Amino acid sequence: MRYNHILFDLDGTLTDPGVGITKSVQYALHKFGIEEECDALKWFIGPPLQVSFRERYGFAEEQVEQAIRYYREYFSEHGIFENELYPAMKETLETLIHAGCKLHVATSKPTVFAERILIHFDIMECFHSVTGSFLDGARSDKSEIIAHVLREQGISTADAIMIGDRKHDLIGATNNQIASIGVTYGYGSVEELSACNPTVIVDTVQALEAWLLEASSGEVVGKGISNRA
Repeated sequence: MRYNHILFDLDGTLTDPGVGITKSVQYALHKFGIEEECDALKWFIGPPLQVSFRERYGFAEEQVEQAIRYYREYFSEHGIFENELYPAMKETLETLIHAGCKLHVATSKPTVFAERILIHFDIMECFHSVTGSFLDGARSDKSEIIAHVLREQGISTADAIMIGDRKHDLIGATNNQIASIGVTYGYGSVEELSACNPTVIVDTVQALEAWLLEASSGEVVGKGISNRA
């Protein structure tokens, strides 16, 4: 089985954005008189901000919009760069390109921020396309984002695989009838990922590369959990 098009989530998959995102959420909540420790806000990493502010704090729509504006006050200047590329990730991307794969980013983060991050880490040129949400919150659902990538790039479902660390990535893949890889080095638990029945689960960037290279070689790759500790 060969996947010529590989879709990557950004936060928790390509980079570790934990510090920047949690500090940005903390800043926004402080504006509402809500004090939280950053460690308690890690579950914000992955889902759309609109969903997280609404479900966790019961914010009405106007409050959600204001919270996101506050979030971006900090994030656009500071939090966006309080971020780290996962070790060996750039080398893995280059290896996959050399193997003939086309790489894409499919993220719920606004495209404008995603592109700034990719440029900052000098990996923008690794990607054939970058698709995120709009600043007004439109196209923030991962299923919709993946569908946009497939449609705009003319990719068949049999030719694509989605990689992510949260259930939203895997559910989005399933809703678009494409294969998926759950990565446990990000912010989703094994239980969360397993419940979504991905094609495979891997623990490290190295294991991710090895599995994708086997798949890109045309070998039949089994479904299940791979490279588990």
